[in-house]
Amino acid sequence: MKFAVKMLAGAAMLAALSSVYAQKGETVKIALIDPQTGLMGPLGTNQMRSWQYFADELSKNNPAGVKFEIVAFDNKLSPADSANALKAAIDQGIRYVAQGNGSSVAAALIDGITKHNERNPGKEMIYLNYAAVDPDFTNSKCNYWHFRFDADTSMKIEAMTTFMKDQKDIHKVYLLNQNYSHGQQVAKFAKEALKRKRPDVQIVGEDLHPLAQVRDFAPYIAKIKASGADTVITGNWGSDLALLIKAAKEGGYDGKFFTYYTGVTGTPTALGTTGEGKVFQVAYSHYNMGGEMGKWMEGFKARFKDDMFTGAIPSALVGLSQAMANAKSTDPAKVAKAFEGLKWKNYNGEVEMRKADHQLQQPLYVTVWQKAGGKYPYSPENTGMTLVPVAEYPAYVSSTPTSCAMKRPS
Repeated sequence: MKFAVKMLAGAAMLAALSSVYAQKGETVKIALIDPQTGLMGPLGTNQMRSWQYFADELSKNNPAGVKFEIVAFDNKLSPADSANALKAAIDQGIRYVAQGNGSSVAAALIDGITKHNERNPGKEMIYLNYAAVDPDFTNSKCNYWHFRFDADTSMKIEAMTTFMKDQKDIHKVYLLNQNYSHGQQVAKFAKEALKRKRPDVQIVGEDLHPLAQVRDFAPYIAKIKASGADTVITGNWGSDLALLIKAAKEGGYDGKFFTYYTGVTGTPTALGTTGEGKVFQVAYSHYNMGGEMGKWMEGFKARFKDDMFTGAIPSALVGLSQAMANAKSTDPAKVAKAFEGLKWKNYNGEVEMRKADHQLQQPLYVTVWQKAGGKYPYSPENTGMTLVPVAEYPAYVSSTPTSCAMKRPS
């Protein structure tokens, strides 16, 4: 009888331990749906490699003890192709999706994942948004299955204009952005914030251009010069920023640029040694952070002979593994619940996945294009230049309120 009791007690203990470490050793597949071809192909390829790099690195040691595997799909920056890629991922049994390039694509994925989850209880999917920054995704269009690890447009504009308000040489601003939700939101929030913080600043021009279609920005630079603008605000990314910067250099425009994505593939090369002290970036990280991020960047460059600049990727994987550890499961339904309100120590400080809207709250940095060296040695694309931090804003400064009325599963 005593032996039987001991056996039962031992079995109960093993069951408890099994429950605690239920997810340990599991392989978690993540479908990465982003462009690997076309004008935005070089950016998408860099980020695909970044996902693969961090999946390998963080599989060695993470709170959940899981292994990450990236399955990449080329969506050609098309919402329709993204819907097809999502279907392919579902057919392969993949239950986590990552995407970042293009808020139009993000909207299609949110819609597709929501419909799938409603129709397939027990087979839910989670969307890890690492770069699509339309504020609507965490406001009027917020969704329980969507988690964003980049700062949204309103947050970046809040930090950017907090810095700009003390720049007394800024008087006339031109807004040049891509003609889809992200670019439209950059223009909208920039106008609102400048009116509030620097009512003396004039908006002397505004243009929206097709996404990833313009090959020559010379006509836009001519309009900017003719307007008398001393500053340009742009949310452009990828080829649309690299070609804009190239046209500005060739056209002799020497005003300031306030950007989101100067450090991204192609733009450092387009800038070269020009624009020193005049091209600014607002982001959640920068090239010269050192510490854990510095080691990762060195490892990535050694492996791929390229620069790693998308710090939202390790944020997503570290946060995801912590949520899985807390949930004691890799089941998205349990992980989503554990992710809400989750706080963790990130490479850029203490961060929190805000429960109200699933928007990561994190510090933001303003950096400026200058010669590399001294405390700031990292030189992207071997330009001899770098992005030097000139301001850091804690999460509470750049945080913006949300109108999200989250509909949670019953």
